[in-house]
Amino acid sequence: MSNQTKYNSFRQTYPEFVYDGYQYDVQPDGLHIVFTFRIGDEITFAPTAFIPSRPFLNFQQPKQVLDQLVFNIGMIELISYWKCLCPPTVVVRCGALSPEQIPFWKKIYYHGLGEFFYINGIDATIDDFLTITCQSSQPMWAPLADVEAGNGNTLCPIGGGKDSVVTLELLQFVSPQGQRPIPLIMNPRGATVGCIEAAGYTMDDVLEIRRTIHPKLLQLNKEGALNGHTPFSAMLAFYTMLAAQLSGAHHVALSNESSANESTVVGSMVNHQYSKSLEFENDFREYVQKFLSPHYNYYSFLRPLSELQIAMLFGRNEKYFDVFRSCNVGSKQDIWCGHCAKCLFAYIILSPFIAPQRLNAIFGKNMLDDASLQQYFLELTGQAETKPFECVGTISEVHSALSLTIQRWYPGQRPCLLATYKPVPPTTSLTALLADNNLPLQAYTALAAAIAEANHENNQQ
Repeated sequence: MSNQTKYNSFRQTYPEFVYDGYQYDVQPDGLHIVFTFRIGDEITFAPTAFIPSRPFLNFQQPKQVLDQLVFNIGMIELISYWKCLCPPTVVVRCGALSPEQIPFWKKIYYHGLGEFFYINGIDATIDDFLTITCQSSQPMWAPLADVEAGNGNTLCPIGGGKDSVVTLELLQFVSPQGQRPIPLIMNPRGATVGCIEAAGYTMDDVLEIRRTIHPKLLQLNKEGALNGHTPFSAMLAFYTMLAAQLSGAHHVALSNESSANESTVVGSMVNHQYSKSLEFENDFREYVQKFLSPHYNYYSFLRPLSELQIAMLFGRNEKYFDVFRSCNVGSKQDIWCGHCAKCLFAYIILSPFIAPQRLNAIFGKNMLDDASLQQYFLELTGQAETKPFECVGTISEVHSALSLTIQRWYPGQRPCLLATYKPVPPTTSLTALLADNNLPLQAYTALAAAIAEANHENNQQ
């Protein structure tokens, strides 16, 4: 049975997905949250989230504030559960959305599931894939508490890769009060903990979010339900609003770069990184301003940069070399698997700035000398129909990195993946910053200064 047939059959059998409710409880150990979703009367999901207590967190918030923030988190959490059976109607029973909010959610769901529809061969349009209805007629909007009187600090989500540690390092030059940013980690693992420790933090300094997936979803997946990519970064975005309220922070600085805007499938809008794109960022900022609070400033600190510029900045911070990880395949073991597209891309983009011997020590081998990675190499360099469905840079960034690497390290004999590769002159600038971004002036100034300094150092080598 094709996935399109499954999709059509599931939608007939299961016409409604219901967002039944959310509960939260402040205990001495932190804030406990439970969401309740169901499909029909027989399938119920109850995913949870937990934010442990920290001295800098204030859980004594007005009820309407927590209601609004937690309700919205549930709206983004539900898409992970909806996708298993894809009911045509989502019924919101525990709150209400205005006519202006509903198109926002449909757009997130549809484009955030673009890869899911593409990989599963499902023909769906933004108009027909689902309808959102609310049982209450009163939109659940209430202005949140004014955070301008808070500490004015910045939250910095840490994912364990090179991007977020570059942001963490540079944000210390942004706060007018000289405050260090507050690291935020969702479901800590070896790389995320290692990175904040390398930066001089302990877990007591971290705003931690522990999120669970309800086991019923995993069971349904094993039984043949539909499965695939969901917009994780959009989900993180809504959690950061709750985190900002609890910590009093004014800014939330993500680490999404300009390359996140490029489609994964050439000639389409299918983008693995949709919820890291500037389009999502702008939509989310507008939603926050209108329906949450005008005092939260969500932006991506690295948006003006290319992956190549970020790699140049990261190459100046050797203290992270042995602890950072970006490999999804090896994430549970906290390793670079050395066999996936993400590992190969990370190796390529760092290769102009880190000597081969040191880079090989990080990844366990010279990945450009591994013939088994040829297909990924073709995808990354634009010689295949699609880029890898991973968070990787643009094709032009890959070509620029390879050209610089050959020039710097391999003027003679080359590794096997480069043996027949014809270098493309670099087109990605190491100095220019893109103007299309949402950075505060002081953040932009700090970033520009870091790029100028790093480029100067790079030219001296």
